[in-house]
Amino acid sequence: MQLRIKIDANYEEPEALITTAHMTDEVNRIIDFINQTNTVSTIIPGIRNDKVELLTQDSLIRIYAEGGKVYAKTISGLYQLRLRLYELEERLDDTVFVRISNSEIVNLKKVNSLDLSFVGTICMELSNGDVSYVSRRYVPRIKKILGL
Repeated sequence: MQLRIKIDANYEEPEALITTAHMTDEVNRIIDFINQTNTVSTIIPGIRNDKVELLTQDSLIRIYAEGGKVYAKTISGLYQLRLRLYELEERLDDTVFVRISNSEIVNLKKVNSLDLSFVGTICMELSNGDVSYVSRRYVPRIKKILGL
C-alpha cells in the first residue's frame, strides 16, 4: 500500500481518497478506522435547568439510567439526556467508554481505582468521587479490556 499526503491551504477539513482495483479487507479496515475516528468527536446534547448544553466526550464521567430517564455525570454537573443507553453506546468512542451494567456506561479515562476484592464484581472509584459497580455479567469483558 502506498500513502501520499498533500498539504493544501484551500481545504478546510481533511479529505481521504482511496484508490484501489477492488475492495479488500485492508481497505475495509481503513474505512472502519476513519469512520470510528469521525465519531470520536461526537457531541452529546444534555439538558440542565431547561437549557440544552453540548457535552463533549472528554467531559463525560459516567452515563446511567435511573427512573426511566438517562443522565450524564460530567465535570460540571448532572445532565438529563434524551438518548437511550444503547444509542449512546453506538455514538461514544468504544475504546474509552464501556458498559459496566445494563444501566451504566463509564469513561475509563475517569476511573481512579478498581477494587477487585469483591467476589464476582469490580468496584470502580471515579474521578468525581462517585463509586460504580461492574455487574457480574460485564466483569469478564472489563477484565479483558483492562488486561486484568
